[in-house]
Amino acid sequence: MRITGFDYQRVPVADGVSLDVAVAGTGSPIVLLHGFPETHLMWRHVAADLAADHTVLCPDLRGYGGSDKPADTGETYSKRTMAADVVAVAKAFGHDRFALAGHDRGALVALRAGLDHPDEVSHLAILDVLPTLDMWDVLHGTGAAVGFHLYLMAQPPGLPEQLIAAAPDVFFGHFLDAWTRRGDAIPADVRAAYLEASRNAVTSIVADYRASAGIDVEHDKADRAAGNRLTMPLTVLQQDWGAALGYDAVALWQAWATDLDHRTVTSGHFMAEESPSEVVKALRDLLTR
Repeated sequence: MRITGFDYQRVPVADGVSLDVAVAGTGSPIVLLHGFPETHLMWRHVAADLAADHTVLCPDLRGYGGSDKPADTGETYSKRTMAADVVAVAKAFGHDRFALAGHDRGALVALRAGLDHPDEVSHLAILDVLPTLDMWDVLHGTGAAVGFHLYLMAQPPGLPEQLIAAAPDVFFGHFLDAWTRRGDAIPADVRAAYLEASRNAVTSIVADYRASAGIDVEHDKADRAAGNRLTMPLTVLQQDWGAALGYDAVALWQAWATDLDHRTVTSGHFMAEESPSEVVKALRDLLTR
């Protein structure tokens, strides 16, 4: 499936790795990064609106959708590597500086891009995640059951891939159903596209998550120890996970950012599909800062 009105290009980003990228519009650029278990299609409503006055780039992350899925060498799916992909995509379209928004896994890539490439990322939006280091810190007791997939995919290669591949539609479909509050937010054809894409990417999706239990944590620890922070305007949209899991979401983000606008939403996890107008407003507000 494709986003109506968008052109599609295959963009080399590293040796032997290319990403599928949907592009439309003119004006100042913004890159939109999808989450799990989805593809760039999750941005279809938001992207169409923003393309009226911005150049909008929607790639499938490496390991997802139509993008390449290289074998994992330990750093292949680190958020640092995936963030470098995003910078390469923007530059391939002639943009040395761009706004960046990410949801879920894409938000972790966006966060790393903001820390590693502050001269390239002018504005940053994060949808419904915490920084990797904080995510592991707030999961404890029975409340951690909500993140069972994080622990499953953190296991050494072999076990999680086999378990998930045995019933991929059940596994990935669980999250599409459990994390959505509006039943009509993900139509049947879009849901089927997500399931097919995820079914064909079990190994690389697990590698992405495994990195967040290893090398991504090390990168976050190094930034925290060095006092590195996000210096560009940052907007964070989140469900009220702080109330559910017992932490102060605003305080956690203030430790990482110098210019924060934190907003709590009432939609489910897939807010760009459940409440696209709210997301568009937040992004347009961000771009004026």
